[in-house]
Amino acid sequence: QVQLVESGGGLVQAGGSLRLSCVGSGRTFSSYAVGWFRQAPGKEREFVAALSDNGGRTYYADSVKGRFTISRVNAKNTVYLQMNILKAEDTAVYYCAAPWVQGTVPTREGVVHYWGKGTLVTVSS
Repeated sequence: QVQLVESGGGLVQAGGSLRLSCVGSGRTFSSYAVGWFRQAPGKEREFVAALSDNGGRTYYADSVKGRFTISRVNAKNTVYLQMNILKAEDTAVYYCAAPWVQGTVPTREGVVHYWGKGTLVTVSS
């Protein structure tokens, strides 16, 4: 089992920044690729960013490229999502996600097995 706990959400003005954290526990969290997804009100959950187990490969949705950065510190079992130049359309609940199969990078919901409970990000315009 892998447990994921997100934190760092909150209310921020457009143009501002937030850093989300995802702390993983159980099994060997550092051996898993990890991703971030988000779900805005009235919309389906969508992929935001992901990175490989050693952090060497990163993946981003087009809507966040150049503004968001995903990273990890395996010694702390933590994955971060640095979000800059936030826009009103970034308002959503952000979820940390991990796959069932080690080595699979979670860039789509179909390969995600473990989910955190989410953290709410609200961007005021």
